[in-house]
Amino acid sequence: MLLVRDPVELLPTLIAEELGVDLGRIRIDFAPAGDAYKNDLLGTQITGGSTSVRDAWLKLRRAGAQARTMLISAAAREWGIRAAVCRVENGFVVSPTGKRASFGACAEAAARLPVPNDVKLTDPGNFRLIGTSVRRLDTPLKVDGSARYGIDVRLPEMLYAALAQPPALGGKAASFDDSKARALPGVKAVVQTSSGIAVVATSWWQALKARDVLAIKWDDGANGALNDGVILRGLERATGTAQSARRDGDADAAIKSAARVVKAEYQLPLLAHATLEPQNCTADVRAEGCDIYVPTQIQQVAQQAAASAAGLKPEQVRVHTTFLGGGFGRRLDVDFVPAAVEASKAVGKPVKLLWTREDDTTHDVYRPPAFDTAIGAFDKSGKLIAWKLRLVGPSVTARLFPAVVAKSIDPFAIEAAANYPYDVPNVSVEYLRHEIGINVGYMRSVSHALNCFVAESFMDELAASARRDAVEFRRALLSKQPRYLKALELAAQEARYGAAPKGRFHGVAVMSGYDTYMAQVAEISLENGKVRVHRIVCAVDCGQVVNRDIVVAQVESGIIFGLSSTLWGEINIQRGRVQQTNFDTYRVLRINEIPRIDVLLLDNRAPPGGIGEPSTALVAPAVCNAIHAASGRRLRSLPLARHKLA
Repeated sequence: MLLVRDPVELLPTLIAEELGVDLGRIRIDFAPAGDAYKNDLLGTQITGGSTSVRDAWLKLRRAGAQARTMLISAAAREWGIRAAVCRVENGFVVSPTGKRASFGACAEAAARLPVPNDVKLTDPGNFRLIGTSVRRLDTPLKVDGSARYGIDVRLPEMLYAALAQPPALGGKAASFDDSKARALPGVKAVVQTSSGIAVVATSWWQALKARDVLAIKWDDGANGALNDGVILRGLERATGTAQSARRDGDADAAIKSAARVVKAEYQLPLLAHATLEPQNCTADVRAEGCDIYVPTQIQQVAQQAAASAAGLKPEQVRVHTTFLGGGFGRRLDVDFVPAAVEASKAVGKPVKLLWTREDDTTHDVYRPPAFDTAIGAFDKSGKLIAWKLRLVGPSVTARLFPAVVAKSIDPFAIEAAANYPYDVPNVSVEYLRHEIGINVGYMRSVSHALNCFVAESFMDELAASARRDAVEFRRALLSKQPRYLKALELAAQEARYGAAPKGRFHGVAVMSGYDTYMAQVAEISLENGKVRVHRIVCAVDCGQVVNRDIVVAQVESGIIFGLSSTLWGEINIQRGRVQQTNFDTYRVLRINEIPRIDVLLLDNRAPPGGIGEPSTALVAPAVCNAIHAASGRRLRSLPLARHKLA
């Protein structure tokens, strides 16, 4: 997934719909850093949280309708008729008698009119573009190579930098000898930056080769003894007062008096973002200001980071956002920006800093790990009367946006948990923050993937304990949740749940996230002791669809992303050092390994939900529930490779 790909297509669609023009008439430029481009749902200028369309749905439609109204008013004044009798038609204002004036001809006069506050938006029944599969605007750019990613940036007199970073996360350089590096062809400078030692050269290959002969003595710092066992034990033994995310009834009392109690513990690993384009930034620092060319999801934070590194004011830094070769939340961090700025400032020329794949894998801000405990309780009649979930893990938000969690629970740690949808009278969800010594970051679906695995795996355990079919068990508890229920029934029907072909088995999961409701059914077999995923059916209610093809593509890509991490995703740490380095040790799905994916869209006129992330989260529980159906084996940790199943 290219993170800016779909906003580039979807947001102009909203304007084109209201303006009354074809999508091809809209030109797109990436916004600079500035408050004018703030995402109102997240409170800052940011692309993330599956919020682009949700934030823009009324905002951009309203802007298009305001422009349409002003253009019509300008033309009507010129013709001496009422604006109410005029209409727009593909870039023209048209009068009742057929007189036509192009938008261009009306623009100057329209710009002098006051911007109207009260405008009428197009009725959904009259949508021309929204809800269809409009051909993409950016496809030609991707085909002919003219789309500019961060890695493609070229500037006059530009130099290149390769960065040597501490092998232990959080470490630093104690001393270094750069004499061998400086003696190599093309090397212009060796710069000690805030994140490591940068070699600057006339080509990136020269910089990389010189970087590799630097003699650096590293100080591992506090993480020199950090390993997987230390992290897991810390999560298991974490103490302190947990924060309550939800409390319905009295779960503890219900559990204490229950006829039958079921308890399970779940553990999830660190994950890497594994973006196709490694982290990079091109900086051009001068006395009067700085330009950075960067694939980023968070322009104003990148601007501030560059300003601090350059010793400038934020307003002296111009941010030029490029296309992103994968975001997934990784580029909400800007740890790769300062070193580029510091290198450019040191040499007085533009410098492109580019990480290697190994740099990218070993110095990510990883998806947090978790150790969670789920408890369910039944009364004598077999009714589920209590559900309790205790979540333990580090907080990304506490590091990136500390003000958000200063006086309240981290909302991005309790997703797909606090909104537990099942009709159970006593529900408790609590979160205990426990830091692990290294930075963790937001990753596609954030805590939905962690918590949906736990919640939906445990719902299967409860169904088995109650000796109920997994779909029927859920259906009975979702009678008050029509959007969940419709998605579940559609997915089960399409997958022919319970009637899998011979040797194949089904597993199910449901979830709501980002105002989108989903159900997935996975169809698997066990071949020579390994899991083979043959098919995933995903029913989707994301409210009003803007572009059907893009919704399907995003759901498919989310499922592929989620299946990769389900099968193989795990970052291991020994002596503070990440053990995975490239795609040979951090596996992702290959084309021949992708199962059949069927995406079913439920029509709904509700405001749009987010679609780039939620499908990722349902894959693991659906697949693991299918494994239980196939083998009776209950998996409470990931990835499947850890259990010799992949």
